[in-house]
Amino acid sequence: MRVSDGMTVPVLMIGPKHTLRQAARLMAARKVGAAIVRDVDGEGYSILTERDVLLSVADGQNPDAELVGDHIARDVVFADPGWSLAEAAGSMLRGGFRHLIVCDRGEVTGVLSMRDVVRCWSEQRASV
Repeated sequence: MRVSDGMTVPVLMIGPKHTLRQAARLMAARKVGAAIVRDVDGEGYSILTERDVLLSVADGQNPDAELVGDHIARDVVFADPGWSLAEAAGSMLRGGFRHLIVCDRGEVTGVLSMRDVVRCWSEQRASV
């Protein structure tokens, strides 16, 4: 199976000026654990995960005042939709994260989570 088989589409896109509370509400409404952050100043794409929001709140920061751009991942790994799920899972395990931004020709086409990988593998085993 490939990344394209398991990725979530469409993706939730937010801006770096959203507050963490706004991001959390959007993520909860869409039932996703990550949002792609598009930097309008040309810095490209990054990602905000539920873990980023959790760590901020745990540190006592105000989610109504904290901006997404101050909590995004700086070292983002991008997956190709043609990667195998095993390759994607290995990348997540080596990097210590649970979400990959999927890009095709420089455009975001989806998000793949470790949960998506497990779901695909489970469905594949059940059909055999």
